[in-house]
Amino acid sequence: MRRYLESIYSLLLLAMILLMPQRTMAQSDSTSQYLLMPLVFDRQQSQQSPFFPEASVSTQGLKLDDGWLNKAQQQMSRVHDMRYRLMIDRPELVPFNEGLLPKPPKEVVVEADPSKTELRVEPKDIDSEKFKPVDRREVKMHNWLHTFVGSLHGTQAYISNNWYQGGENNLNLLGDVQWDCNLNQKLHPNWLFNNTLHYRLGVATAKGDSLRSYSINEDNFQFNSQLGYKAVKNWYYSATLLFKTQLLNSYVTNTRNLAASFLSSGELNVGLGMTYNYKDKEGYKVFTLSIAPLSYNIKICRDIVKLDPTKFGIDAGHHTKHNFGSNVEAKFEWKITPSITWKTRFYAFTDYHYVQGDWENTLSFAVNSFLNTQIFTHLRYDKSRPWNEDWKYWQFKEILSFGLTYKFATK
Repeated sequence: MRRYLESIYSLLLLAMILLMPQRTMAQSDSTSQYLLMPLVFDRQQSQQSPFFPEASVSTQGLKLDDGWLNKAQQQMSRVHDMRYRLMIDRPELVPFNEGLLPKPPKEVVVEADPSKTELRVEPKDIDSEKFKPVDRREVKMHNWLHTFVGSLHGTQAYISNNWYQGGENNLNLLGDVQWDCNLNQKLHPNWLFNNTLHYRLGVATAKGDSLRSYSINEDNFQFNSQLGYKAVKNWYYSATLLFKTQLLNSYVTNTRNLAASFLSSGELNVGLGMTYNYKDKEGYKVFTLSIAPLSYNIKICRDIVKLDPTKFGIDAGHHTKHNFGSNVEAKFEWKITPSITWKTRFYAFTDYHYVQGDWENTLSFAVNSFLNTQIFTHLRYDKSRPWNEDWKYWQFKEILSFGLTYKFATK
């Protein structure tokens, strides 16, 4: 009785498909063609009820009429069940079995021989050169990873002499070079050895200076080194070193008085403590925190004849000042998007009588591989410097620039 009912259902379903209205016939062309194709047995499948197959496509959250899609899915499911049930009930009607199908014929080449007026059929000769195994060259791992970043940014303004608000022409150039040389932690997972050499030089036209046509508004040479041995997870026993100074002479406007020069001022700091180092799998976020409870700091003023050492936190008549205390340094780099990167650095030292600290931020917007815009801010606090009525012990610098950037790195 069951087979009889199923046969009647199959015939009715086939008649409905073939007699479907013209407007929906296009949607069922592929279904009806699949229903009338020869039966091919490929694998055993679990049988479902052919009368009420559960088949639908979820479109939750999409504002669309999915009735036609669910209807087509259910219709294809019914046809598939009918074909499979027929193969199980009447195996003699299945002309093909995928496991018993003959192998495809070999590819041959037909060549004509006019002298013998005949055609030669020969197997195609596969060019072995095209199917050579891939040359698996050994990837050379570098013990040291080098990264070089150089940039030249600038701003320029031209103002005619009759401009209603007044003003002066000006040109500002900012050069920035940074070289990182770090130990490859994939080869040396227990060691941390990072070295950074960084130099920034800013030059601006000085219309208000009667003695010079340009002035130096940024001159900072800095070397950082960090050596550590793994303690647990991302923590390392570490030693840190920081040295910074300026390389060129700078002068007070409209005078020949020296404002700063090489090693005037200069600063060296060495610390012992712990370092936390983290980098995510994608390399988008890198965070380093160094804490040195034992730290030695020396401030240097090489030229105390032309310069006042008290401006640099050094006692009058002395070239150096030594302090013992503690320091902390935190660095964070975040690649927010492929074209936006944020770098920040915080450094502080104290001998428990005074505090000095730096907080630097650089936000870069890349136009392409070579052009970008940068916003750089530097907030500094130094209690060893003379008191200022407006800023007290605080100092601040901000630079907005646009220009060329070149980056090279080894992996």
